[in-house]
Amino acid sequence: MTQLFSAQQQRQYEEDGFVVVRGLLAPEEVEALLRFARSDQHLAQAAYGRRDSTGQPVRLALWNDPDVPPYGLLSRLPRIADRAQQLLGEEVYHWHTKLILKEPQVGGAWEWHQDYGYWYNFGCLYPRLLTVWIALDRSTRENGCLQVLRGSHHLGRIDHITTGDQTGADPERVQAAQKHHEHLYLEAEPGDAVFFHCNLLHRSDQNHSDKPRWSIICCYNTRSNSPYKVVRHPAYRPLERVDEGALRSWAREQGLL
Repeated sequence: MTQLFSAQQQRQYEEDGFVVVRGLLAPEEVEALLRFARSDQHLAQAAYGRRDSTGQPVRLALWNDPDVPPYGLLSRLPRIADRAQQLLGEEVYHWHTKLILKEPQVGGAWEWHQDYGYWYNFGCLYPRLLTVWIALDRSTRENGCLQVLRGSHHLGRIDHITTGDQTGADPERVQAAQKHHEHLYLEAEPGDAVFFHCNLLHRSDQNHSDKPRWSIICCYNTRSNSPYKVVRHPAYRPLERVDEGALRSWAREQGLL
């Protein structure tokens, strides 16, 4: 049976805008994903850069299709999708999955932003979406771990402007928000996850370490919030769950375990 969030964790999500799950992925699942991803030529070709305000690039690759292994398998695992559905309170579907590839010494920052700051313009009327960020490498302050302003999702959507190649939240509004909301650095071990609200202000620093900081992100929308127009991300389609062991089975078939 799929493990869901406790009532206390649900309250935390509603109050703080995020909840942390340690060890959401098992070590062998993380190892298989990393071994595959770091030699995946399709990933290398699909990855593109987004410069931060200082000109440093962050590389990422994005998929709308949840059927393509191994990255799509992750979004269909019940331990992830069912928890997302529990927090959002209605049926969810796959919005997109992406890998963030912060390389040693050169991995750029992500400016303060809300995911709904982007997705509002993609035809989603309501902030009924969430993000599941999962560490593949150890994530520390030195290599640019995820940062959040606790409870900032209660601010509602903030106007966003272009910063470098990125779209960031209005700096004046962010500066004001920082006086009222606790700034947290969410350091993580491989396999740890953060489920967070689409209006939560978050960012990450540049990677100044000699270690990579790769992560994978699964984003979910709700059935009632399917875009009212054709956009780059998909309209509602039922999300077919896979068996909890699907990622391990795939990894064994590929000779990765």
